[in-house]
Amino acid sequence: MSVVTKNADLAMRARATGPSAVSKAAGDVAGKVTGKVAALAVLVLAVSLPASNASASADAARPIWVSLPAPGGPYPVGTVAMRLVDRSRPDPLVAAMPYRELMISLWYPATGGGPLAPHMAPLAAAGWNRHSAPPLGVPKGAVAWAATRTHARVGAPVEPRAGRLPVVLFGSGDGGPRTLGTTLVEDLASRGYLVVTVDHTYEADQVEFPGRRLVRALPLPPKLTPKVIAKLLADHARARLADMRYVLDQVTALAQGRPIGGALPEGMLGAPDATRVGALGQSLGGSVAAQLTRDDPRVDAAVNLDGSYVGPVAGRGVTRPFLQLAAETHTRDSEPSWKSFWRASTGWKRELRFKGAAHGSFTDLQPLLPQIAAKLPKVPLADYVGTIDPGRSTAAQRAYVGAFFDLHLRGKPTRLFEGPDARFPEVSRIP
Repeated sequence: MSVVTKNADLAMRARATGPSAVSKAAGDVAGKVTGKVAALAVLVLAVSLPASNASASADAARPIWVSLPAPGGPYPVGTVAMRLVDRSRPDPLVAAMPYRELMISLWYPATGGGPLAPHMAPLAAAGWNRHSAPPLGVPKGAVAWAATRTHARVGAPVEPRAGRLPVVLFGSGDGGPRTLGTTLVEDLASRGYLVVTVDHTYEADQVEFPGRRLVRALPLPPKLTPKVIAKLLADHARARLADMRYVLDQVTALAQGRPIGGALPEGMLGAPDATRVGALGQSLGGSVAAQLTRDDPRVDAAVNLDGSYVGPVAGRGVTRPFLQLAAETHTRDSEPSWKSFWRASTGWKRELRFKGAAHGSFTDLQPLLPQIAAKLPKVPLADYVGTIDPGRSTAAQRAYVGAFFDLHLRGKPTRLFEGPDARFPEVSRIP
């Protein structure tokens, strides 16, 4: 297995350049690049490597149905999607756009009622099926992506018993949709958090806006040299950082009782507690969570799900509480930005390594891909989600992320970070 396949961002990067062009560049990078630039390069390329059965035809009459694990907190979950428009700045990725347009979802403890929200909106699911699933080795039409439901009720009223809701902002890996973190996001919402997931338009492979309007990602540059890849990631990181700060502005408005976007669920105005804010992200989203925590005094703590660091935070670290979850082979020795970030960070910090986990283990691919591979054995399961038991991996991630935010946003004591826990033998603390 190549270094690219093992360590790269599982963001969906199969753009208009096509899998063959991207995979050739990936091979060139894996063979010729070392050090920091190589670490950045592998973030962006892996899922564009063509799988042997990616072009195979599936039986459209019998697609595979997959499901997400139920959240474990005491509250039912509600969700609402909304469009936000930041007219204070032009779009950072498309110069002709005079404003920045985003899709977000709010996830929160709810009273129940209403239809279950889909995992992906219909056009986004169709785009995933056509463009994002085949590079993972899942043929087009093999899975009924649009049929998968979350456990959240659309527009359900906010549960008043939950009180003021600590806020967590979530960002996916580079090119990935906001839906790819639903397994963790729903669980946090069921524990009494308001979680805000963000799609970064023109970077995420597909973003569905109201009115059945689908916006695809910009094509990758035709020649993916290390320098081009590093610039691409830096551009995306800067755009994401501005997006997250704008979204946090909107959450602050909600906390003050001012409406945003479209229709809000009953009880949402005034429900967020903007004095208790965390950031959570996978891969590039984890790097941006760190940068946001360093730059924005409103953010109190953050979690990085196996992401390398891009931008100033790689060398400057953070001063606030920080949790880093790592795949088995991702270490400070193999990733220069991890070593420099860790040395520079001066606040409460923990790094936990998950034995048998891969980069995609920290996304919804962890529960979904094994269900698919059980019926499509040629899916390269270990490449994307490793060999860790999917249920145990999900349970451990939920426990540690939930305990971290409970500790640092709610002041709830925990012994989980003090040493090994018999419930999670796959997880080890790295000094």
